[in-house]
Amino acid sequence: MKAVVKLAPETDVVPRKILGWIIISLLMFVSALAGATAGLVLVYSTDLPQVEQLERYRPSAVTELYDSQRHVIGTFALQHRVIATYEQYPQVLRDALIAIEDKDFYRHWGVNVWRIAGAAYRDILSGGRVQGASTLTMQLARNLFLSPDRSFHRKIQEALLAIQIERRFTKQQIFTLYANQIYLGHGVYGFEAASQFYFKKPAADLMLQEAALLAGLPKSPSIYSPIAHPDRAIKRRNLVINAMLEDGKITAVQAAQSRIQPLQLMLARDPPSLAPYFVEELRRYLEGKYGSDQVHEGGLRVYTSIDSNLQHAANRAVLDGLAAYERRHGWKGHLENVIDSGMLISSYQHPDWDEEPEEAGYIHGVVTQVSASFASVKLGRFSARITPAQATWTHRKLLQLLKPGDVVYVKILTLTPDGKAAVTLEQDSGVQGALIAIDNSTGEILAMVGGRDSNLSKFNRATQALRQAGSSFKPYVYTAAIDRGARPDDPVLDAPAMFQTASGPYVPHNYDEKFEGTISLRRALAQSRNIPALRLAEQLGIKTVIGYARRFGITSNLPEYLPIALGAADITLFEQTAAYSAFPNDGVRITPRYLTKVTDYDGQVLEENFADVRDVVSANTARTMTSMLQEVVQHGTAIAAAGLKLPLAGKTGTTNNFTDAWFVGFSPSVTCGVWVGYDEKKTLGAKESGARAALPIWMEFMKAAAVGRPPGDFPAAPAPLTASTQTRLDTPDTAPAAEESH
Repeated sequence: MKAVVKLAPETDVVPRKILGWIIISLLMFVSALAGATAGLVLVYSTDLPQVEQLERYRPSAVTELYDSQRHVIGTFALQHRVIATYEQYPQVLRDALIAIEDKDFYRHWGVNVWRIAGAAYRDILSGGRVQGASTLTMQLARNLFLSPDRSFHRKIQEALLAIQIERRFTKQQIFTLYANQIYLGHGVYGFEAASQFYFKKPAADLMLQEAALLAGLPKSPSIYSPIAHPDRAIKRRNLVINAMLEDGKITAVQAAQSRIQPLQLMLARDPPSLAPYFVEELRRYLEGKYGSDQVHEGGLRVYTSIDSNLQHAANRAVLDGLAAYERRHGWKGHLENVIDSGMLISSYQHPDWDEEPEEAGYIHGVVTQVSASFASVKLGRFSARITPAQATWTHRKLLQLLKPGDVVYVKILTLTPDGKAAVTLEQDSGVQGALIAIDNSTGEILAMVGGRDSNLSKFNRATQALRQAGSSFKPYVYTAAIDRGARPDDPVLDAPAMFQTASGPYVPHNYDEKFEGTISLRRALAQSRNIPALRLAEQLGIKTVIGYARRFGITSNLPEYLPIALGAADITLFEQTAAYSAFPNDGVRITPRYLTKVTDYDGQVLEENFADVRDVVSANTARTMTSMLQEVVQHGTAIAAAGLKLPLAGKTGTTNNFTDAWFVGFSPSVTCGVWVGYDEKKTLGAKESGARAALPIWMEFMKAAAVGRPPGDFPAAPAPLTASTQTRLDTPDTAPAAEESH
């Protein structure tokens, strides 16, 4: 019997072959896909930034300037950002942000594959580019390292960077980096800064509806701006609230109550700039030393010498003094009119309105309506009415004074929460003033005013303006004489004289066109007699006088001709004030200082300034000159200051045709200089001398400077020298060794 062998049907063999080919094909496809993916990863990762940089990363931070009491008086920044820690961001804000931006933030590894796949599918169907589905980590990677374009290439790089970030940092660290970095509109970066800007409160104090509003901004700060588009902002906020409800982070009752809340913004406006000219001086110095990037992005801490109380007093004294000058000279009119310039009143914005106004301050406004009984004025977000009683000094009716569109200058008397202001009409004819005050014992600058309005002119008339010093230069002449043996009671002739100079005969005159005959040096200085000062300078030699001015730190150009003795040279108020501080210091000059210390982002000291001290003249000479300058206040051209009942000394200065008015003087603790004039060097008007235009400003400031300070007294002047020990004035015409100021 033969065995029978049964063969499998041909149909059984074919499927096995097909299955094998399928498996092989799949393996080849997977291998190819893996290779392609690896290739893509290699290609897209070759130019990726090193995530290790994040370990050293610090966001652009604000550089802050502090006064002598550690109060912030100014900032430098390209981005308005306030750095906060994870714990300083409240749970409600964290929940809101994660609910709307990245629900799986605490679970994913940097990339949410399912969200990306879904977003890619939708984009393929719509024909658009890959977008959306970014996790917080991916957004952080994009903001820190990549461009904002929406290309496939950038999206791959974003994902790769996010994975690396997740490997190196905790979720709390990633959230904090994101929360401090993200842009939230109107120049604000980070949620702490946004909370302070939109609601005037730290992020830790945010309510649910406020946190939801901020959490909705990263998607598009411009589209959902609560300032520009409040309706869109509310819809976006409510969407965030709904997302929080879906995630179980809030209750239905909380959600319902929060959705019906109005925006209730409390926008933080810039406070009035306390010392804008001083801050600008520091900016130039800091940028020159540390570079613009470090100053505006490095988060420096700059500790300055400014005393905020005295700076307030200086601001008020200068502005009130200029207002008094304006009223003395009557209404000039010639107001700028916005309508005549082709603008609309409704859209007009004055630079003064960028800062919050303050009571007793001065501000420009635009007239919106005028009648016989009042004129309505717009002052930014405030409004005011000027009545005839508030403009009586002009001796004109309102309809003669103003018309709609006029830009007016007013003093603010009161401000109310409902946006109303009480004002008086003032005038800004262009006259300027400057003030600088220095602590005698330390050289620290206590206050600085460089002009009427820094919003209209950044030019610092305290440090940059070279103006003729007038009679405020005379103390250098008398110092040279005293230092060479003259006595305050020595006689000098005040009589008509003609002096021979290199340019020909010079016939000067006194301010009052009178002559007093033989008088003492003390009286000649107190009454600011010109002829005696010239006689002394001629006898000493003008080179000698200039040499003494150099000792005191005057570095401006001083031509060697006789009228220099009367202040016919241009110098700065800063130089003159710093020079005078040597008199109450027993002849020691301390180089003025703007700042005391600078630290970096981490608190490391970059710079610490100490007093730079140098001898100028002997203590006996300084004390004698101080007593003579006291006579100026007690019986001379500055006798009005005697009413302050304080130990004071100083010197007035007035130039030809009344173009410059000066007063520079000191107490035992503070030296202050004041200048008044026009930038274009035109006359201030008849009789607008240093005693009339500058001295009242100086007095107002010195009254404030005396508050809380012991009045003290000046050291006693030395006893008069005997004739046998007196040095002759007619010594050889050689100047003392000059010391340059640094």
